[in-house]
Amino acid sequence: MKVTETGIEGLLVLSPDIYKDDRGYFFEAFNEEVYRKSGLNFDFVQDNISKSRKNTVRGLHFQTGNMAQGKLCHVIYGRVLDIAVDIRIDSPTFGKHFSVELSEENHLQIWMHPGFAHGFSVLSEEAIFSYKCTRIYSREHESAILFNDPDLNIDWKVADPVVSQKDLTAQTFKKFKEQWRKV
Repeated sequence: MKVTETGIEGLLVLSPDIYKDDRGYFFEAFNEEVYRKSGLNFDFVQDNISKSRKNTVRGLHFQTGNMAQGKLCHVIYGRVLDIAVDIRIDSPTFGKHFSVELSEENHLQIWMHPGFAHGFSVLSEEAIFSYKCTRIYSREHESAILFNDPDLNIDWKVADPVVSQKDLTAQTFKKFKEQWRKV
């Protein structure tokens, strides 16, 4: 497996070893020993899968406090633009975001340490997105930042985003910063 640093500590792009022949391909989507040797020393406790149609934007989601989640994300079917925003107040890259296309063709994965807001947009007609989490989902700890926040200036690569009402009413990045500086 090849591990690529992104310039943001705690955020890595992973490229598994893929074995192809005339029948198709094979790769390990997760191997605890290999990932631990690569520095991913976290226990995963929940797997999530979503299916979405073209132009869907999901995010920017995160959990707070001791329920903050690390996530290992990849695409099973289709193509997405995956987005991670550093929301660790004391991080030198606080407020910076990173994007990478994940697809069934490139088999890339992204690992984000707890302390990132996460989202993705669907670039193909449909996509099946999968992610492993280091903490279980907790409604009381869930939060979100507005996907199209002007301070973050994220290019989601979709013209007419399809967004849930919940995500449309998420807090701004400015409000998030004000809230967490009070803590």
